[in-house]
Amino acid sequence: MSITPEVRKRRTFAIISHPDAGKTTLTEKLLLYGGAIQVAGQVSARKRQRQATSDWMALERERGISITSTVLQFPYAISGGESFVVNLLDTPGHQDFGEDTYRTLLAADAAVMLIDAAKGVEPQTKKLFAICRARRLPLFTFINKMDRPSRDPLELLDELENVLGIGVYPMNWPLGNGETFKGVYDRQTRELHLFERSAHGSKRAAVQTADARDPQLRELVDDQTYRQFIDGIELLDGAGADFNRDAMLRGDVSPVFFGSAGTNFGVQLFLDRFVTLAPSPHARRAAHGEVAPDDERFTGFVFKVQANMDPRHRDRIAFVRVCSGKFERDMVVRNARTGKEVRLSRGMRLFADERESLETAFAGDVVGLANPGVFAIGDTLCEGALVRFDPIPPFAPEHFASVRSIDTSSYKSFGKGIEQLREEGAIQVMYPFGSPRTEPILAAVGALQFEVVKYRLESEYNVKTHFTALPYSLACRVQLDSDAAARMQLPSNAKLVEDWSGRPVVLFESEWSLRLAREWNPAVGFVEGTAVDAEETVAS
Repeated sequence: MSITPEVRKRRTFAIISHPDAGKTTLTEKLLLYGGAIQVAGQVSARKRQRQATSDWMALERERGISITSTVLQFPYAISGGESFVVNLLDTPGHQDFGEDTYRTLLAADAAVMLIDAAKGVEPQTKKLFAICRARRLPLFTFINKMDRPSRDPLELLDELENVLGIGVYPMNWPLGNGETFKGVYDRQTRELHLFERSAHGSKRAAVQTADARDPQLRELVDDQTYRQFIDGIELLDGAGADFNRDAMLRGDVSPVFFGSAGTNFGVQLFLDRFVTLAPSPHARRAAHGEVAPDDERFTGFVFKVQANMDPRHRDRIAFVRVCSGKFERDMVVRNARTGKEVRLSRGMRLFADERESLETAFAGDVVGLANPGVFAIGDTLCEGALVRFDPIPPFAPEHFASVRSIDTSSYKSFGKGIEQLREEGAIQVMYPFGSPRTEPILAAVGALQFEVVKYRLESEYNVKTHFTALPYSLACRVQLDSDAAARMQLPSNAKLVEDWSGRPVVLFESEWSLRLAREWNPAVGFVEGTAVDAEETVAS
């Protein structure tokens, strides 16, 4: 039987935003309207009645931020219409975890860019948008927090075009903002959706529709708000531009939605249009050419490894994006990196930290696999002839710290924790050159990653540690064997270390120090980034 109908149902996307734009709140509300949860988690750090469903790590709930990527799958049917399977890849909100977000975006077919209506385009948004633009990901924009004092909608649209360099097409238009925000006008149906606020936004907002020019609207808002609303609609209609879905699929135009995730205003309208317009899984580039999603052979790649999602079992889970074919429990595949066959006997459907046994999955889905150390980030899994998808490049680290276990009796657990956290890709691990591997040097894109590592070593591995920040800001792999590397002449503020695989690496405090090392060692190649060639390293 053809798998094409199942593949066409899939919508796999990630949400990107600057911290505090409301990403976790929007995630909760999409789950609420998708029927995956009955009551949305109250995510306010100060007034939390329930924990956010998508944040499974205790530290995330304590800090009020998302610091790991999770998968949230749920079915969704448009009223009286087509049914879909939605795979929502929840990404870290903090900029220090941009590498995890990048890998998650590689597993997505589209992205939703969340914008704070009062702040507009913010720095982290620009960085994440650049990644989406480089991949030509279809990008949907949700302008959030319209229930608070906001900037003029036309000004926000203009900023999206001028700052990000992407065309925009408003799919709806807000009636008011802040206390006067009453609803949104759907430009396709020409209906105005008026919302009633629900208690803390925990339930679906009651909705009634009206004509945009209904005289009774003047009783809901003041004359100035009503006039601005009508003028905005007339201006958009007068422009005469039609929405171009092909341009959206190329990443050239972003459909824009106004709303408030906190009060549920406009969330269902957005979700209905998103599943209709967003692409189903597309072909993936591999070494031998593209792999079509409806190819009958199973292929997939590992984009994330997470240890201890279930503290009771101390397990490790590999997140696999299915790229083609059909996953079936107990199927045998090859790992392109090792060349070995692996039986996928414990496939799981993931929903934050919850999981259930999975019998089948299709292109676009994300499958959790129990990982006894056989899967690594970037691994390609395939049936039949060997397939190798493009590698996942690591970011160049910018922060370094040495770490030691305070209690020497727990060193075995300490070593296990460091190894498993390294496998997740959150940190790179190095050791002083030619010395016993007792006190590792950790390298990370963001300093907050060290706080997470320290927290997890204590909470998950029962190891108390001491971290010492190091003054280095970049790492370069040295294209020499160990003996030759030991004879290099280096500046006093540089340090020779070795990576996890024993390859020589030099840590530098500054670009000036690196330039000096190159002058003193003209025959030596210094390659920025510790794991890959310079051209494969992603600038953070």
